[in-house]
Amino acid sequence: MAHRPLGAQISHYLKSRGVDVIFGIPGVHNQELYRGIEEAGITHILGRHEQGVGFMADGYARASGKPGVAYVITGPGLCNIMTPMGQAYSDSVPMLVISSCLDETAYRRGQLHQMLDQEGAARAVCEWSETAHSYSAAYGLLERSFEEFASKRPRPKHIQVPISVLEAEAPQFPPCRSAAVPSYKDDSAISKVADMLGHAKRPLFVLGGGACKADVLPVIETCKAAVVTTFAGRGLVPATYPYFWGSFLPRPDTAPAIAGADLVIVLGSELSEVDLWREHLGHRAPMVRVDIDPEVLSDPHNADLRVAMRVEDFVPSLAAALKDVPRVSEWAAKDFARDLSVWRAEADHVYSGIIPAIEAVRDAMPQDALVYSDMTQFAYLATEVWDMPMPSRWHHPYGFGTLGYALPAAIGGAVARPDLPVVAIAGDYGFQYTLPELGVAVELGISLPILIWDNQKLKAIEDSMVGAQIAPNAVQALNPDFCALAEAYGARSASPKTLGDLKIDLSQAFRAGKPTLIHLSAKDLIG
Repeated sequence: MAHRPLGAQISHYLKSRGVDVIFGIPGVHNQELYRGIEEAGITHILGRHEQGVGFMADGYARASGKPGVAYVITGPGLCNIMTPMGQAYSDSVPMLVISSCLDETAYRRGQLHQMLDQEGAARAVCEWSETAHSYSAAYGLLERSFEEFASKRPRPKHIQVPISVLEAEAPQFPPCRSAAVPSYKDDSAISKVADMLGHAKRPLFVLGGGACKADVLPVIETCKAAVVTTFAGRGLVPATYPYFWGSFLPRPDTAPAIAGADLVIVLGSELSEVDLWREHLGHRAPMVRVDIDPEVLSDPHNADLRVAMRVEDFVPSLAAALKDVPRVSEWAAKDFARDLSVWRAEADHVYSGIIPAIEAVRDAMPQDALVYSDMTQFAYLATEVWDMPMPSRWHHPYGFGTLGYALPAAIGGAVARPDLPVVAIAGDYGFQYTLPELGVAVELGISLPILIWDNQKLKAIEDSMVGAQIAPNAVQALNPDFCALAEAYGARSASPKTLGDLKIDLSQAFRAGKPTLIHLSAKDLIG
């Protein structure tokens, strides 16, 4: 069929670009998008709310490395997915949201799902939001999306198509071109970094999420460099490396430790507020920044040498430029062991008593597991004290900081990687933001452990209020019987009373053939 309604053609285009799964919710305004899904051979995952749909697309993208695609309706559907779009923008996740829109809004008022400026609203939380007023514009914007996903920092995009344009016949889309992936190689900068490393006695590498595709360890070992990672860079360096400061970067005492370096090389990190929780990294030495985002390279950290390259391209080039000669390091392994012990104790003091539960979960977790966490004290502490065995295995809503992320994102991750164990970790309050998506996990038959850390309140907010000398207010809500809720959806449930029981329940959940909600009562497990 050379001609089809444009809505159907869009699904066929997506299939030609390697899209196998679309997350969404149909409605009368976007039903034309659904005309071609089955014919194109694409699986559609029906969410319970567009916020869940967006987080599923996010989780799918993080696990697969491919763009997560979502179909939503005009107006409220798009508004509901804007929170996940904002999260994806903050964390550099490739997401494509395709929505319908009204044909005319300037003259007619009171239409179903009408907004004053739908395109502009979406633009506030994604890289760009555009309207395709014709089939050729739709094809062009789709092509632009996938070109940019491959060629620059990945971020969410929104395309909206008027209902009448979706319904109208459209010719076959032009043959898709292979994406042009730019390959930058700054030989002069690489040579200069190699020379700087050759003269450094206490070099330090700071590794962010943008370094996760690079094999950085051989270079670091060659240089006998110190290493610290952001939360997103965890797993790039093994905990056994003698000059490793883990992911304790937000600890205040890392600043004076970093001040001892005579060269700092930052690979693929914004060094943002949520990476540091302070304005300045703490270095006094020259800084090298390697990143593909010019905004990062020109930020207030004011690096002495800025290299506009992908980290996965820069690292092997640097390795080749380094002379293979023994290097003398002035770093002492005993100092790192001491610092790690102190910072771990500081973290344990802030989130008292939770570490044993974290270690019980870690010990029962397969090495290759994908973890999706929510904004909860359990996850805050775990991202500091739990060293991951490999990169890109723990996904958290770092920048935008949304609640309700873990469950739907984990569903997306499980859809993307059915070959890997996947687990969701949420707090008792945040879990309820997207609780209905549990029905999706049951429908799909996913062996998904869902850990609910239940401290009966918004504990982090309560602690912050107390620290600011504000009487805690509105930090406690009535919780449901989580296990009964899970079973009402057709899921399994468990409520371990000991850490030993927790390990057993978690191990069983990975092979249950359906999701298992594991209710962790802080009162029972830490007293």
